[in-house]
Amino acid sequence: MSTNTIHFRHSDEGIVELAGRWTIDGLMEIKAEINRFRWPDIDQITLKSADDFRLDVSGAWLLRQVVKDIEQRYQRVQFFIQDHNLLNYLDQLDARPVVQQRARKIPIVDHLHSLGEWAVNAWQNLLDWFAFMGEVFVLLLYGVFNLKHLRVKSISRHIYTAGIQAIPIVALIAFLISVVLAYQGATQLQQFGADIYTVDLVTLSVLREMGVLLTAIMVAGRSGSAFAAEIGVMKINQEVDAIATMGMNPLEVLVLPRAIALVIALPLLAFIADMMGIAGAAVLTGLLLDIPLMQFIERVHGLLSNNMWMFWVGIIKAPVFAFLIAAVGTRRGMQVSTSAEKVGTYTTQAVVESIFLVILADALFSILFSRLGI
Repeated sequence: MSTNTIHFRHSDEGIVELAGRWTIDGLMEIKAEINRFRWPDIDQITLKSADDFRLDVSGAWLLRQVVKDIEQRYQRVQFFIQDHNLLNYLDQLDARPVVQQRARKIPIVDHLHSLGEWAVNAWQNLLDWFAFMGEVFVLLLYGVFNLKHLRVKSISRHIYTAGIQAIPIVALIAFLISVVLAYQGATQLQQFGADIYTVDLVTLSVLREMGVLLTAIMVAGRSGSAFAAEIGVMKINQEVDAIATMGMNPLEVLVLPRAIALVIALPLLAFIADMMGIAGAAVLTGLLLDIPLMQFIERVHGLLSNNMWMFWVGIIKAPVFAFLIAAVGTRRGMQVSTSAEKVGTYTTQAVVESIFLVILADALFSILFSRLGI
């Protein structure tokens, strides 16, 4: 008899004798012998341990599995096994609910984990955003050199909705902001007897920065959100999938016309904002500082004659801002899934990201023009 054995002693009585040490160091040998053993083909079986039978917890787990297999195979089963209490203890463990001990939380580790996860997601989103921007820019260049691929009707409609319909609100905001700038500037300059420089202050601020920046922010909140919502609803209604099924590129059909329309409309809106800003400054300086309209116009003309870049700096920024707004709005719209809740989420993200990118681009332009001496 080997160290660990299952020995069938008498087939008529149906007694299976367990002998040897059923311990952790011999489990592989025991398992092999169990697999080789041929169980008797009878209705009742008796499992009995020999005098030299020894059992530890690991062996008990294995024996317990053997017992379960026997109970499924035979109608009547009897046991005469040493350390039967150990088997009962294992049964009680199975009956107890498993209580998972919570790992001890270390605040700094949790914060580092959250920071790392955020950084990875932000980097992946940045790569996806650059890929989308590149694809839209390539389509834009392709459309410029292949005009027959441009959807003129769609572009015209978006110029009307994003440009012409935005004129009243853009003009009003530019007028009021310039009034505020002129008033604040005049209040300070009057202390030094330099009232006339209020014209220089407002003209420089409006033409270089405030006119195009406020226009871009207004367009981002108005048209950028509309782009995200429109395309998001189309995604929910599976219209974007239908466009792709018909063999058309959804970016060429939905994104490109909006981007071109905004690139055309935003510089025109920026020009209107500049004119209304100067008009607001003219009204305020005339009422507050008693500067005649003709003197105001001559002062502005002199400033522009000496430095025409003061006007063109703002106009140059406008197409870049427009492209950023259109790209962000359409990309967020394309990301909408089948949930209607996502439309509002991505629309909000489109507005926030558009305004952030516009301000960031404006700061970079300021550094660039400063380096160029413009």
